[in-house]
Amino acid sequence: MAEIGFVLNGAPVRLTVDTPTRTLLDWLREERGLTGTKEGCNEGDCGACTVMVTDARGTRAMNACILFLPQLHGSAVRTVEGLAGPGGELHPVQAAMVAHHASQCGFCTPGFVMSMAAAQVNGRTDHDDCLAGNLCRCTGYAPIVRAAEAVAGRPAPDWLHDAPVEAGPAPFAPASSDELAAWYQAHPDAVLIAGATDVGLWVTKQLRDLPEVAFLHEARDLQRIEETPEGFRIGAGVTLAALRAAMAGPHPAFAELLRRFASEQVRAAATVGGNIANGSPIGDTPPALIAMDARLHLRKGDRRREIALEDFFLDYGRQDRARGEFVEAVTIPATAPGLACYKLSKRFDQDISAVCGCFNLTVEGSEITSARIAFGGMAGVPKRARAVEAALQGRPFTRAAIEAAMPAFAGDFTPLSDMRASAGYRLETAANMLLRYFLERTGVRANVLEVAP
Repeated sequence: MAEIGFVLNGAPVRLTVDTPTRTLLDWLREERGLTGTKEGCNEGDCGACTVMVTDARGTRAMNACILFLPQLHGSAVRTVEGLAGPGGELHPVQAAMVAHHASQCGFCTPGFVMSMAAAQVNGRTDHDDCLAGNLCRCTGYAPIVRAAEAVAGRPAPDWLHDAPVEAGPAPFAPASSDELAAWYQAHPDAVLIAGATDVGLWVTKQLRDLPEVAFLHEARDLQRIEETPEGFRIGAGVTLAALRAAMAGPHPAFAELLRRFASEQVRAAATVGGNIANGSPIGDTPPALIAMDARLHLRKGDRRREIALEDFFLDYGRQDRARGEFVEAVTIPATAPGLACYKLSKRFDQDISAVCGCFNLTVEGSEITSARIAFGGMAGVPKRARAVEAALQGRPFTRAAIEAAMPAFAGDFTPLSDMRASAGYRLETAANMLLRYFLERTGVRANVLEVAP
């Protein structure tokens, strides 16, 4: 039991938290009667529960259904009920939704306007990205995007400029990685929660009771991206949104892959450390990181060790991590000019990969001098295509050599068939990704969002 404090729709709130994994969505609807924030999927997919959160990292649209109350300590929260002005005047995005006939059944509308309002605060005009985490099955997206375009460039209303507040020490949240290391060594069976985009579903879908947890959002030293002689050291607490912004210059292919990682709301909360530590075979960051020869930094108490990221994943559900040990950071090179990443999913936005392939070939003259290729969705863990790499190394960078190496995928992977793809489809598309890589590097346009004759 602990006390937390934050600002809700402009008014300070203090409350006692009995269960640290109670979600903001449930509390808003059950305790405050703020039912404009809707429960749709209850897993961070549909965006009906979107709220606006302002803290030390800025203003972000976030999913209230997988946001736990202790994560809000010291922040400012706006729900759809707090979007209008003090005199009842509509927020510009609300007025634009009305003017452009962008609402029908209305269930999704509160989430859309909260995403649009957060985008306006941040001066964002990449509407397709900002709205990719909000689902509408009635009106469709055209009038909604037109409404977003109508308010683009206009300043956010004065009443919406919230600021985080000083609310005292955060409960259930170590203040640094040192404090976390000492606490976790003493409580090795506890659950560490960074963004809760995965753990949130343990609570909302699996109905799991998590008796002992620690939230990592107060450990600011885990949220740094530092340039080092080796490249970039990325703290485990860096959100995928922050990582995407930082990688746009040095690693544009990686940044583009991160654009397709879930949605704006999820990227605002999810962390690179969480995406690695959960060991998912379809996590989108590990294939790219492995292709770049990333190094993983692990810590248990005062002891630290460093391993190749690819060696962290032992088998499905098993990682090379001891009890009480946590992911502290990952290091990647400063540049990887040969890197390309391809995500195959049924939807372009807000979808889980059926296959995620990342290729990093070095070509000197006309010869392939090195090759690192890694995949997600092809095995029980993120895995390198070593047979394909061997088939390419030392060969000329020609279509004939590429096509000769493509059958080697069958030696690297024995994928499963599931609801996302059959085993045969996965093998065929993985090989086709290698061919696409060759075509793009030799000047053929292959953008999946473009239709060419």
